[in-house]
Amino acid sequence: MTTPLTLTHGRRPDGTALLTAVGEIDMTNTEALADALDATHGLVLLDLTGVEYLDSAGLNVLFARADRLELVATPLLAPVLTISGLPDLTTVHGL
Repeated sequence: MTTPLTLTHGRRPDGTALLTAVGEIDMTNTEALADALDATHGLVLLDLTGVEYLDSAGLNVLFARADRLELVATPLLAPVLTISGLPDLTTVHGL
């Protein structure tokens, strides 16, 4: 069974691609996340403020694309992101 995750594409006022994730990101739905990120060219702002859970499979997707991502996260995800070292590779807003 796939964990519920909603991904919505958009654009910021400056034209930067925006991908908003809502739900949980785990091994059952990381392919959808990877596909959504790969379908967007250039820099992507990934809004994780609606994400309640992020596991190592989700982190792997983010690490593989860190060079073209900026993240927006809540304090809920701060420990996972900080311990993983992802903020050393990309900008993370909201930590």
